[in-house]
Amino acid sequence: MNDTPINFEVVSKAINESNLENVGKASIREIKKLVDVIEKQTGEKFIRMEMGIPGLPPTQVGVNAEIEALKKGVASIYPDIQGIPLLKTEASRFIKLFLDIDISSEGCIPTVGSMQGGFAAFLTVNRMYNEKDTVLFIDPGFPVHKQQCNVLGIKYETFDVYDYRGEKLRNKLEEILSKGNISSMLYSNPNNPSWICFTEKELKIIAEMADKYNVVVLEDLAYVAMDFRKDLFTPGKPPFQATAARYTDNYIMFISSSKAFSYAGQRIGIMAISDKLYSKKCPDLKKFYTSDSFGYTMIFGTVYSLSAGVTHSAQYALAAMLKAANNGEFNFVDVVKEYGEKAKIMKKLFTDNEFKIVYDMDEDEPIADGFYFTFSYPGFTGEGLLNEMIYYGISAISLAITGSKRLEGVRACVSLVQRDQFDDLEFRLKKFNEHHPV
Repeated sequence: MNDTPINFEVVSKAINESNLENVGKASIREIKKLVDVIEKQTGEKFIRMEMGIPGLPPTQVGVNAEIEALKKGVASIYPDIQGIPLLKTEASRFIKLFLDIDISSEGCIPTVGSMQGGFAAFLTVNRMYNEKDTVLFIDPGFPVHKQQCNVLGIKYETFDVYDYRGEKLRNKLEEILSKGNISSMLYSNPNNPSWICFTEKELKIIAEMADKYNVVVLEDLAYVAMDFRKDLFTPGKPPFQATAARYTDNYIMFISSSKAFSYAGQRIGIMAISDKLYSKKCPDLKKFYTSDSFGYTMIFGTVYSLSAGVTHSAQYALAAMLKAANNGEFNFVDVVKEYGEKAKIMKKLFTDNEFKIVYDMDEDEPIADGFYFTFSYPGFTGEGLLNEMIYYGISAISLAITGSKRLEGVRACVSLVQRDQFDDLEFRLKKFNEHHPV
């Protein structure tokens, strides 16, 4: 088996020296570090699919606005903790025009990426009621969210939603939420890592169960409007981004600039709190904060304790990008469709070589081609497959670290794979198939 595309001895030595007990269980950043080492030592370029990093240039309207803001001197001034007015206004408009949801600008709060928004939400929501101390993850999901709960000492429960699509979801949520200890439930839509998209029926079930058991819906929209099966860019006109917020007032949504606007490096997103939740009074909050008002507590209690504001110039950048999209001047969806087009090609390269797509359906409809896809290979666990594919110059992450029960699976991100690498990817997959005949 030494006839691998990447030098067998070099890879083996790098793995042994990495201090990783099991490459298949490694975190995203640990895989990145290992592959960086192997690339440096061999001079060979990997097909890198482990990190969800934008592979497109940053949106120029944002870059220009940020440069202009810096020239005006904002770098020397602390921004208001609740965000600059222009950004809050455009975020509220964006949510109305692309999701058809009314949220006051007051509840649109900039955060240091969606990750900080999630951290702040876990911390605050879990203190709303003494008896509710557990987060429910509707998995598979972004592994770092569970890491955040571990760091905070917050309990969580989880289940793989793929076994409970459609009406089955109601019974599963009833089983868990009826215990009375769940403070919030989080999911991403489109989903990281599986790229499944919740149907309107499923979102309505989530909303109804949230209202029944007084649970806050945490909706991660890091990939907003990126279900490329429908054209979600016509400001103010359907179809709109699917959201549970259409059916409940008990929600917080997180909108990222990282993927839709390719602005990941500046670490800015929006945490949007429904008007009803923002104004909600929760006396139990007074154990930790000076106010019992949820929205006030979120901003001046939690977010303020995490950072003295989001980068001032980046707020102007995101405001400009949202404004351009709101005005119909910047079709961000057309730009990021490149991810879906690449995914379609790459998935075929995998399936032509005996690989299988793990999460392949949204109820009775094939999933979209998008930022991620999941694959498996007969005879391998996901951990074993990932460990083996390193020798073939292909990196990804195991679904085992995402809360998935599909332990045979691996998550691939298409963003950093360039089209001129497709021939190389095909060669490596054929070699893998040759060495591991089905």
